[in-house]
Amino acid sequence: MDNENLPSIIAGKPIRCRAAICRAPGEPLVIEEITVDPPKSHEVRVRIICTSLCYSDVTFWKMKDFPAVFPRILGHEAIGIVESVGENVIEVAEGDIVIPHFLADCMECADCKSKKSNLCSMFPFKVSPWMPRYQTSRFKDLKGETIHHFLSVSSFTEYTVVDIAHVVKVDPAVPPNRACLLSCGVSTGVGAAWRTANVEAGTTVAIFGLGSIGLAVAEGARICGATRIIGVDVNPEKFEIGKMFGVTDFVHSKNCGGKSVSQVIIEMTDGGADYCFECVGLASLVHEAYASCRKGWGKTIVLGVDKPGSQLRFSSFEVLHHGKVLMGSLFGGLKAKSDIPILLKRYMDKELELDKFVTHEMRFEDINKAFDLLKEGKCLRCVIWMDK
Repeated sequence: MDNENLPSIIAGKPIRCRAAICRAPGEPLVIEEITVDPPKSHEVRVRIICTSLCYSDVTFWKMKDFPAVFPRILGHEAIGIVESVGENVIEVAEGDIVIPHFLADCMECADCKSKKSNLCSMFPFKVSPWMPRYQTSRFKDLKGETIHHFLSVSSFTEYTVVDIAHVVKVDPAVPPNRACLLSCGVSTGVGAAWRTANVEAGTTVAIFGLGSIGLAVAEGARICGATRIIGVDVNPEKFEIGKMFGVTDFVHSKNCGGKSVSQVIIEMTDGGADYCFECVGLASLVHEAYASCRKGWGKTIVLGVDKPGSQLRFSSFEVLHHGKVLMGSLFGGLKAKSDIPILLKRYMDKELELDKFVTHEMRFEDINKAFDLLKEGKCLRCVIWMDK
């Protein structure tokens, strides 16, 4: 990936480019020309090289009620080239290769300075339709109508504007169609095993849900040296896929011989898994994962996003007497600006395997086909090239 000297004549001026706009829930994205304003202070304008499709994009594409808003430019897994920078930007310069990320890392607040948290308190995570610092948009269609942002990234466009708290400069030697995966999904799963759970060598891991996130957890657990990785899913075909990512055992949750999944896992492991990861987003599955981890030191990590208002219920006896840990993990506990470069280096050093996550690649014009593939469960990650 080579740095490119972009023409400076467009710096400070609006750019016209193509974007795939979500104008109504569940309807095909519409590729049309838009204008992208120049970056304000602490912002950068980025030319997207490629973007990958995450299931969160599909979720918000289908969603009818707030925080869904229309029209909107979706997309949040990407890599690009800095076209221009606003005032007070010193981390990156024109021509730098950057990965935008949905979870802020301002590097200034108490949380960002601490090793204990990746939850920025200056820019708390929320699904906002605006730029995080100014609560305004940088996108308009050719009729002058405002187009809303998504997860502080909006990568389904040839150019986007991102706050500097949501951008990390990366090594231009990393292939862009692999580097873009670390904006969200793969980082979340790998990070949950590596940073949140701190999986130890020789331990047993159980993963509930073998979608992209669950498989990324398996990859992270494999790198951390887990000797037994148990995959749990309703689809038995997922076991064959899981083997590619280090899954050693499989539990078909719909066929447990009259036993609960937790009973099966406790019997398999002689007391429960050391680490359990819930990657689906179901309260009932969180309870099952918690029941599946070992008393005394077991950790259950919640990655799945359940519907709003969903509740978890545990008896005080259960919590007090079993001595287990239950915790959430947003973006895998990663600090984007320091941890994404580490993961990219581990990929280049052939420790982290990103290639097997990419099952499809296609042109920007075919973005709706990518949505179809993901909806039908036919792909893990589809990389969309903006200029091919």
